[in-house]
Amino acid sequence: MVFELEVKCTFDAAHRVEGYPGKCDRLHGHTWTIAAKIQGKELDSLGMLVDFKLLNQALKDVAATLDHQWLNELPVFEGKNPTAENIAQYVYRTMGANEIFRQGRVRLAEVLVWESAHSAVRYFEET
Repeated sequence: MVFELEVKCTFDAAHRVEGYPGKCDRLHGHTWTIAAKIQGKELDSLGMLVDFKLLNQALKDVAATLDHQWLNELPVFEGKNPTAENIAQYVYRTMGANEIFRQGRVRLAEVLVWESAHSAVRYFEET
């Protein structure tokens, strides 16, 4: 028996995929959607895996570091393009460091990042 929770939020940011052979090499922006999936087996005394309020805040805290930024200028993307793949990895690792996951009762299963309504990346780390 495993419970899985998912929270989503959006942020707006610009980026440039340097070296891309097309329009994406130019500065452009997206309204990015990010989602985090959390898994666990044990519910608390209220019957919750984790309070959605805490999960939403953890995801929004990560999104706030990216919101209304030119992503190429952020130190976290120094030396690499801020592609959806690299953004997904950043969100996963940053959110995964949240106190929610330090107790070991739940784990961050995966992060999804959409740069458009039709294009998404799923990132997870094998356990």
